[in-house]
Amino acid sequence: MPHEFELHHELSVEATPEQVWDAIATGPGIDSWFMGRNQVEDGFIRTVFADYTPENTVTAWEPGKHLAATSETAADGRFVAYEFLIEGRASSSTVVRVVTSGFLPGDDWETEFEAMNAGLALFYATLAEYLTHFAGRTAVPVTAFGPGDFASLRATLGQPQTGDTLTLTPPGQEPTEGVVYFTNSQTIGIRTGDAMYRFVDGFGGGTVAQHHLFTPGADPDEADRAWTTWLAGLSS
Repeated sequence: MPHEFELHHELSVEATPEQVWDAIATGPGIDSWFMGRNQVEDGFIRTVFADYTPENTVTAWEPGKHLAATSETAADGRFVAYEFLIEGRASSSTVVRVVTSGFLPGDDWETEFEAMNAGLALFYATLAEYLTHFAGRTAVPVTAFGPGDFASLRATLGQPQTGDTLTLTPPGQEPTEGVVYFTNSQTIGIRTGDAMYRFVDGFGGGTVAQHHLFTPGADPDEADRAWTTWLAGLSS
């Protein structure tokens, strides 16, 4: 049976409403916590994530207060809409309420919904980490796909749990200490001093790296290739 859904997330962050707005309503801001490469212009928010290239129409635009956007409705009725409500608080803190709603067709909607829910939880946790630790900085987004399964990745990282401190060795770099800021059955997010490293279960076999590098001069194409090789090593 098809399914209508509505998901609610609330973030309390030590950032100003203006910093929140820059993070959700500009291409470089969205690049720093969401996925792929993003562009905001002419009333659209466009994302390029491998072969996935959604274009969302902006339906509400109140800088520092309210942003909403929705995808085009497909022939089968599928669509996804996002709404951000921003409320400034004392001492430069802000509450961000996010509503994600839409429609999933088909009899297998539960599997798709589970994956979406897990991914959104990681994205919004990453937004909170970005605003808390990297606000005002711009990240280089990294996207890499590997054949190694997610269980192998978890084992490689020592079965991490939220709040754990671990040592990660990014390809071509020295070992670095990181904090596991979020994990669930399908995702892992690790924050270091100059990056947020995220791993997502790719289903059907494979793991996807969706990282954000805050090191000045980071080369996204080089990083994509390096992490693709790193992920391939999980299955060797």
